[in-house]
Amino acid sequence: MRLTIARKIALAVSAVVILSIGTMAWLASVNLQRGFVAYLNEMQSQDLEQVSGLLAERYRQEGNFDWLRHRPRAMKDVLDRMAPQLLMEPDAPPRPARRAPPQRGYGPPPPPEQDDGRPRREPPPMREGPPPEGPPRQGPLRDPMAFAQRLSVMDAQGLPVIGPREPPPGIERPIVVDGRTVGKVLLLPLRQASGANTSAAGFLRAQVRDILLLAGALLLVAVALAAGLARHLLRPVAALNGVTARLARGEFAARAPVLSRDELGELALHVNAMAEDLERSEQQRRQVMADVSHELRTPLTVIRGEIEALQDGIREAGPAALESLHGEVLRLTKLVDDLHQLALADAGDLHCEPKELELRALLEPLLERYRSRAAGAGLELAWTLGGQALRVNGDAGRLEQVVINLLENSVRYTDGRAQGGGRIAVTLAARDGHAELAIDDSAPGVPPGAYARLFERLYRVDRARTRERGGSGLGLSICKALVEAHGGEIAALPSTLGGVRIRVRLPLAA
Repeated sequence: MRLTIARKIALAVSAVVILSIGTMAWLASVNLQRGFVAYLNEMQSQDLEQVSGLLAERYRQEGNFDWLRHRPRAMKDVLDRMAPQLLMEPDAPPRPARRAPPQRGYGPPPPPEQDDGRPRREPPPMREGPPPEGPPRQGPLRDPMAFAQRLSVMDAQGLPVIGPREPPPGIERPIVVDGRTVGKVLLLPLRQASGANTSAAGFLRAQVRDILLLAGALLLVAVALAAGLARHLLRPVAALNGVTARLARGEFAARAPVLSRDELGELALHVNAMAEDLERSEQQRRQVMADVSHELRTPLTVIRGEIEALQDGIREAGPAALESLHGEVLRLTKLVDDLHQLALADAGDLHCEPKELELRALLEPLLERYRSRAAGAGLELAWTLGGQALRVNGDAGRLEQVVINLLENSVRYTDGRAQGGGRIAVTLAARDGHAELAIDDSAPGVPPGAYARLFERLYRVDRARTRERGGSGLGLSICKALVEAHGGEIAALPSTLGGVRIRVRLPLAA
């Protein structure tokens, strides 16, 4: 049988409960026995006080202990005069006689009285006939705990009067006559309540039995609760196990139910978040594969058509045909280069040579060169770089590539034929320890829900636009990878000019 987590938890909880309840039951039983024996000793110590008083009274009459020395019958007469604190009876006592007087002492009980108060005579023994069945009926047990046998009396010189010469230590009471100690009486204390026919032993056995029965019942309940608790606690784990198995098989739509608000509930939320990321990544992978296949197929189809036309003699191999082939090859090369850069960024191998540089000195010549490109598209390119020198740690070539991609993106998608022409505005400022570069363009913009997706690979807002205007769809993805490689961030926002604002933030050099 496989030892699952549920069984391990159930066994662990059961072991702890069994140990706890077993220890509790053992301690309760031991403490009960000790307490009961201490109670019996306390009661008999009070009996010892009576014995001391009776011996002192008799000593006052006799003047010495000669009447008692080594005479157990005389000691029995003394004990018969006392009223014991505890009067033990057998486990099944017979029905007492009517108006039985209270029993005193540790000697045999007197005969019961008749209705007229006279002692009842015992009937003569039966000489004929079979003996009566069953054990003989017993009266009260006068000395069930051997009080008389554990009793010792010593005189003033320490010589034994009753009992051994050197009695073991026990409970002592002095025998005082007219303010003078004439001896002492000793009682060996009880160590345990024993005796098969005593009520004390029966009481103890009943209490210990009840404790053990209660402990056993509690153990059974605890084991059942532990098994149920283990199954309850592992319900989320079982659900997570099934979900992770489905994720391992590639079923990224699987989600784990959140059955609690504890750590297992948080784990289920994390598993669901991971599943959503895996599903999104799988969808993006499939979309990228489809888009890359489409982007590669288009120039290859054009090249193949041009070459077949040249082979069939439909088109002459002149400069125009070669120029067309060269343009398609350049477009294909650009797409492959962009994919290669993104692959390097994903692998963390994007090569950068950072050094401290001043952004204004980097941007001004680049913007000057691009002004003519913007004017050719009917756009006005303006910039405000401020008078403050902003220094960052970065690769000049990579940062130029980011700015060129962003400017080219604005030139392609800004409508230069609108009334008053289109505009591109570049601003540079310092904000919150970062150099913030913003590129705004005029209409047209993008739908509100498309700003966050502009940096996805091969994403286009308008799928039907031409390749000459749309490019490969990888420019903004490359910009995002390059900016993040410099420890910065890039975001797309609505522009006050009516188009799109691309904001780049780079940490300033210390």
